[in-house]
Amino acid sequence: MPRIAIIGGSGLYELLQNPTHTFVDTPFGKTPRIEIGKINDFEVAFLPRHSRPGSETVSHAIPPHKVNYRANIYGLMQLGVERILVSNAVGTLDPNLPPGNMCVVDQFLDMTKEEPYTFYDGDTTIELKDGRKVSGTVHIDVSQPFCPELRSVLLESASKTGVPVRDGGVYVRTSGPRFETPAEINAFRILGATVVGMTAAPEAVLARELELCYASISMSTNFAAGMQQKISHEEVGVIFGQNIENVKKILREAVHLIPKEKSCPCPLALAGATA
Repeated sequence: MPRIAIIGGSGLYELLQNPTHTFVDTPFGKTPRIEIGKINDFEVAFLPRHSRPGSETVSHAIPPHKVNYRANIYGLMQLGVERILVSNAVGTLDPNLPPGNMCVVDQFLDMTKEEPYTFYDGDTTIELKDGRKVSGTVHIDVSQPFCPELRSVLLESASKTGVPVRDGGVYVRTSGPRFETPAEINAFRILGATVVGMTAAPEAVLARELELCYASISMSTNFAAGMQQKISHEEVGVIFGQNIENVKKILREAVHLIPKEKSCPCPLALAGATA
């Protein structure tokens, strides 16, 4: 049973050594194909967030607003995962974080509310990894939306591998799949956003609701709308392809650096959260 999982997209599909794969049926639907293999001596699960649930084919097939985030995170928990590292491609709002650079974000702004975004809908009983059952009204504290211990691990890993990575940043989440307007980006900048993306916020919250650790390394692939003439998916893909090896280096080293015992607040996220 893997205790560590990595969530990512294109470029990370061959991250693990000698992987097998499985699908997990959850109360919220089936997961995409989850690969389980080794990073050196550590067993790790890899979930391709944009792959189709139940499909043997791993591909970028599901747009961000259609990803079944609840099934993905719950399915990882059912596999035994306790810590989740992710990579996100983002647009940058900061001229000092140009395309090709990375940051380990520590806060987020969520500008979407359209899809189910919580396990605790007031009707569903959720069974946690230790067998506890939680139902009713639950108010999770997200003062630290990204696990501080895993954030430190990612930063230490970047330092050890010689990859420049910024410590901290505010991730603003939009629905997609369209890119943002210049007016939206101006508003987000006023609100304090550093990068803009479409996937990290629901994953972070859902992981916290299950008392799992979650941290993200965000790769800037383009300047946000209004900071350059036009944003194209082709341009994003080029920048991503040029820098994905650095993301792999960081993730591989990070797996080795994760301490066996937790010293973060994530395992106590539900303490005092139920009404």
